[in-house]
Amino acid sequence: MDKLSFFDEMFGFDETIREAYQDYYQLFSKIPEKRLRRKAEDAEAFFRRTGITFNVYGEGEGDERLIPFDLLPRILSAREWTLIRRGVEQRVKALNAFLHDIYHRQEILRAGRIPAHLITDNEAFLAQMIGVNPPGNIYTHIVGVDLVRTGPEEFLVLEDNARTPSGVSYMLENRETMLKIFPELFSRVGIETVSDYPKLLRKSLAAAAPPACSGKPTIAILTPGIHNSAYYEHAYLADQMGVELVESQDLTLREGRVAMRTTCGYEPIDILYRRVDDAYLDPLNFNPDSLLGVAGIFDVYRAGGITLANAPGTGIADDKALYSYMPDIVEFYTGQKPLLKNVETWRCAEPEALKYVLDNLSELVVKEVHGSGGYGMLVGPAASRGEIAAFRKKLEAKPGNYIAQPTLALSTVPILTKAGLAPRHVDLRPFVLVSPKSIDVVPGGLTRVAMKKGSLIVNSSQGGGTKDTWVLGDE
Repeated sequence: MDKLSFFDEMFGFDETIREAYQDYYQLFSKIPEKRLRRKAEDAEAFFRRTGITFNVYGEGEGDERLIPFDLLPRILSAREWTLIRRGVEQRVKALNAFLHDIYHRQEILRAGRIPAHLITDNEAFLAQMIGVNPPGNIYTHIVGVDLVRTGPEEFLVLEDNARTPSGVSYMLENRETMLKIFPELFSRVGIETVSDYPKLLRKSLAAAAPPACSGKPTIAILTPGIHNSAYYEHAYLADQMGVELVESQDLTLREGRVAMRTTCGYEPIDILYRRVDDAYLDPLNFNPDSLLGVAGIFDVYRAGGITLANAPGTGIADDKALYSYMPDIVEFYTGQKPLLKNVETWRCAEPEALKYVLDNLSELVVKEVHGSGGYGMLVGPAASRGEIAAFRKKLEAKPGNYIAQPTLALSTVPILTKAGLAPRHVDLRPFVLVSPKSIDVVPGGLTRVAMKKGSLIVNSSQGGGTKDTWVLGDE
């Protein structure tokens, strides 16, 4: 195994096995290497048969790729998971309270805890949502919180995903794949389940039904269509939840409700889990050129005729320009210090911060405020002089579009390579379901892994892969 220079979650610095991995490693180490290779081939074949792919933008329409999967699980102890769960619950509560506040009394702005222009001048802030009360006062029905680890109990929040968080289908398929190829491990190691996520999601959404709902709520998933990068996930979740997957042409407005076309005529929808961005949701209220949304759906929403999950305007909560204020946001709405810390962040819109970033570009990670998927960012230590020079010009031209962070010593977890086990950097995206009555953090989440040696970018669009994430049950 490569010499470790980062905190490895499986192997200690003296090559001892860390506690969370001990039971697993006793079983894993007895599996012959040839059998492991066959298992890896079986896993890839399963992913191909199932069609677990993602689309890559910018490389031709319909360019689908198989997401790499590594068969060594990432394991968290019950103690480690409790730390994560409590911190994520606190953060999600604060995010929901923050959203309600900025679309109503804006107390946090009155208190001077956040500069007002970061809200009012932000393209993710929807003025149309001012004064609107979502059903059950829930804005963030589904949240993904990206975490990185730098030490034994050092978990940091890298970013919040409150708009349309993706990746849960990979979490579920990773677990199903591991159950198929290593059933004996699950019978010997006590692992919390993630397979009930679709049932929990349906229950959580139903609990936030709108005032117009009478009887059992009807739920549907709105997808932009087959060319969307996460279309596989949209179809997968609809199938697992037992609900309809619809596109804009399947929907219409009837008698003040949103209705979907069925074989028995049009049926009113109570809850729409929409995977369409705000701008394209309603051409009457937002982007008039949109062909992905439903004209007038936002008016029905404001009148209490439908629940939209997540609520329009939630994107302001995960905007990277506001990320550095999250410790203040958490404390303002919960009265407590954050249980999970932020990564140190420089706001390039501020002259002193910009000067520091420009002076230290080769050592920092610089991200677009509205960027996602690993696009539009600079990883200074891995960039060439030419790349740094080109990025410097973009940063100087529009500093307000960027934030910068230190290059963290992300934890590693071993993967199976042609040469054997080798450490690779990982992050973790726990998925959170929020309803008027509860907050459920699924015990596991999506572990993304940088498959390239030394790489810190785990996004699938940039060559990253995934692992199954095991949370050990209480002893």
